[in-house]
Amino acid sequence: MKTYLEPEEVRLLEEPATCLRDRLLIRLLFHIGCRISEALAIKVEDIDFEHHTITILHLKSHIRLSCRNCGARLGQRHRFCPACGDEVGSTLSEDRPQQRMRVLPIDPSTLQMLRDYIKRGGLVLRNGQRFIFGINRHRGWQVVRDCAERAGLPRLFNPETGRMRGISPHRLRDAFAVHAVKTNDSGDGLRLLQEHLGHTSFNTTARYRKVGGAEHRDWYGKLWEEESH
Repeated sequence: MKTYLEPEEVRLLEEPATCLRDRLLIRLLFHIGCRISEALAIKVEDIDFEHHTITILHLKSHIRLSCRNCGARLGQRHRFCPACGDEVGSTLSEDRPQQRMRVLPIDPSTLQMLRDYIKRGGLVLRNGQRFIFGINRHRGWQVVRDCAERAGLPRLFNPETGRMRGISPHRLRDAFAVHAVKTNDSGDGLRLLQEHLGHTSFNTTARYRKVGGAEHRDWYGKLWEEESH
């Protein structure tokens, strides 16, 4: 059972795309490892064709909970307020949007695809800004799912839940991360990957450093080589 897509399979995923827009979406999700929300928010002004970079904006909302009695901050699992001790019957919530920005390098072939797409007039004008894509998140998921079905790609196994899952935009982000780790799993490589993916926690990035069965056996065998001689 496969747990992630290989680069060759992502290339197969691009082939059934019915238009350049859909092919470009798949390419961006894999080649820069961005989230679907980030890809759909890309504007022409975010692309630096001279320096081969693309600026990614990630707007994420964080819900802050607080005790109605004393105002102390609460976690989602708190049953009693840690400050005043009152039972948490209801809470005050505050939606705090946090906008983060990161500038990512982009490979020449993907950059050329962006050039071709813009020249063909694929842009969408919205609120006075020129967006690369004019589709919503749901449609983006449909594009990836439909291309996966037409390409005949199998569903993927989720080792954390033990269930099979379909190919989605986030599986392309996973594929990018695993490909990056397989190319360079050093400490510096993982730190660069953390910055590239926009993870606030290194633990989130480190989960892509999955040890394969053969590699695990080799590692374990070396621990006891002297005893076997």
